[in-house]
Amino acid sequence: MDIILKYFPEISATQRAQFAALYDAYAEWNAKINVISRKDFDSLYLKHILHSLAIAKVCTFSAGARVMDVGCGGGFPSVPLAILFPEVQFTAVDSIGKKIKVVEGVCSAVGISNLKAINARVESIPGRFDFIVSRAVTDMSTFVGWVWNKIERGSSAATLPNGILYLKGGDLTAELAATKIEWQRYDIAEFFEEEFFETKQVVYCSK
Repeated sequence: MDIILKYFPEISATQRAQFAALYDAYAEWNAKINVISRKDFDSLYLKHILHSLAIAKVCTFSAGARVMDVGCGGGFPSVPLAILFPEVQFTAVDSIGKKIKVVEGVCSAVGISNLKAINARVESIPGRFDFIVSRAVTDMSTFVGWVWNKIERGSSAATLPNGILYLKGGDLTAELAATKIEWQRYDIAEFFEEEFFETKQVVYCSK
């Protein structure tokens, strides 16, 4: 929990309590449905929660913005972002039902009311969103094919124009080039000093 306050000291007492409560909530649900590897669980705040919040160092969402987390798994990055941006509407989507049960259970346990979790393939989700977020779900060309028509054009929902914000590590040059889209890349190590983030990036493109 201290690592969250290190980089986001301005959060409210309610947000502090919610972030603190995530550990027990995930511990309880992970014992039932394994969405976080046992060896990683002790690094929950570093490798999952803070990593998710790297998106917030790149883009600040405005009140009322609509954000969809595609392939949300256990709720990363959407659960930490929903705590940080309580006036933003999050939709977390995963095709595996048991992962959605974890997201719903965690949100209920810590009092997150601005996140809706849906068990579905993203292609079947109706409507459009201001932003699509995700974390290392698939290669970028495939991902763009899934979500491009789900993004509403515009520039009033955040500090960046509407688009995709994706968490991924390693050398992404060839993978991003294959999408034929112009991407901006942000090294997370510029925001967070921990060694874990040395090869991690937030990649962004606008619609």
